[in-house]
Amino acid sequence: MSVLDARALGRATLARQLLLDRADAPVLDTVAHLGGLQAQEPQEPFVALWSRLRDFRPAVLSDLLTGRRVVRTHLMRRTVHLVTAEDALAWRPRHDAMLRGRVLGTYRRELAGVDLAELAAAGRAVMSDGEPRSMGDLARALADRWPEPGPRALGEMLVAALIPMVQLPPRGLWRTRAGVRNAPFTAWLGRDADPPAPPGTDPVGETLVRRYLAAFGPAASADLRAWCGLAGLPAAVAAVRGELVAFRDERGRELLDLPDAPRPDPGTPAPVRFLPAFDNVILGYQDRSRIIDDEHRGLSVAGARVVLVDGRVSATWTVEDGTVSVTQLRRLSRTDRAEVAEEGRALAAFLSDGDGDRVRVGAAPP
Repeated sequence: MSVLDARALGRATLARQLLLDRADAPVLDTVAHLGGLQAQEPQEPFVALWSRLRDFRPAVLSDLLTGRRVVRTHLMRRTVHLVTAEDALAWRPRHDAMLRGRVLGTYRRELAGVDLAELAAAGRAVMSDGEPRSMGDLARALADRWPEPGPRALGEMLVAALIPMVQLPPRGLWRTRAGVRNAPFTAWLGRDADPPAPPGTDPVGETLVRRYLAAFGPAASADLRAWCGLAGLPAAVAAVRGELVAFRDERGRELLDLPDAPRPDPGTPAPVRFLPAFDNVILGYQDRSRIIDDEHRGLSVAGARVVLVDGRVSATWTVEDGTVSVTQLRRLSRTDRAEVAEEGRALAAFLSDGDGDRVRVGAAPP
């Protein structure tokens, strides 16, 4: 069984994630290929797609949101993801138990004694009038019936777990600030999520395995769990194993992959790329060593925006008053700094709609 080192795995990830070479693919197809984009910060998916697509126009993604082709919804890991409407409808039932479990993990004491089926029915009844509501508004509408848990626990359970909901535009539109207004799938997409699969079958789980490997492989089962948050996928992995090829990483872990997926030569040059906060190219793995050093791993969950240099997290970036500011995490060569500055100017122009291209690369760390 071939052993793939961190550099080989990193180049495979960059290729699958469209970060080795920007793609000409349609935005909708790209969102589908990536298995969605983490999107609790509403503007971050625009940077994610700009870094992956040639000639990306933000209005296209905004139009897909208002046209109900992509949606913002709680899904993988109980985080807000931007996914295609078709994936949301198909995948949501497979995530239901995980979503409930994760909310209960936070609010088990507050929700003790609450009949979740009864709460879900009451929440659906409130939302049946077709009016979008914030999490707080929905919880307050039921507070007289369930006063003990408090609005936060009730709202989280209803919106993130019990009722498949989407966050409606204008939230998530380009250069738009808006609060969260939730509507059920049925109201926004015209139908509810797909019914669960018959007992003993897991077609959605098998699809998730294939789709994950297409966008993130080669990867271990633990990496798959880290991406989606689902613990019950061993049977799905076993069902598709005959379609897959296997490798090992330097730690000896078994890595699975699609046989015809790209695995570039480890020496393939990797361009500088600016990534948004919480990009799944980092969060989508249990072992993130292919792309980020252990000493910087905390950045990926702290919401830092990062810069890839030679395929690895090497700096962070912020933007203020139209200037993209880069902070080096390791000493960059003169050539690397020049490439970071060039890509940073392009990013500044994108974020300012062409009004400026100011970038500042800070001094190297001691």
